[in-house]
Amino acid sequence: CSPLLYAVNGLQARTFGVWTLLSSVIRCLCAIDIRNRTLYHITLFTFFLALAHFLSEVFIYHTAALTIGVMAPLMVASFSIMGMLIGLQYLEVEALSQNKKKN
Repeated sequence: CSPLLYAVNGLQARTFGVWTLLSSVIRCLCAIDIRNRTLYHITLFTFFLALAHFLSEVFIYHTAALTIGVMAPLMVASFSIMGMLIGLQYLEVEALSQNKKKN
C-alpha cells in the first residue's frame, strides 16, 4: 500500500476529533434523557454513521486494515445499535402504555 493512503493532515485530524466529541455529547445527553425519542433516534443514527464510516474505510477506500484499532469501534457500534434497537421497542411500549393511562 502507498504511504499516502495513511497520511492525515491537521484539518482531517481536528475534523475527526470534533466529530468524535459531538457524537460523545449526543450519546451522553441521550443517557441522561433516555426517554427523549428524538434524541434517542439521533443517538442511534450516530452509531449507524460510525459503523458505516469504519466499514467504508476498510472495504471501500482501503485506508484501514481490520486490526484491533478498527475492530473495536466496529464492535462498539454494532453492539450499541443492537442494544438501542432493543431499547427502542421498550420506549415504544412505554409510550403506548402512558397514552392509555391518559385516556
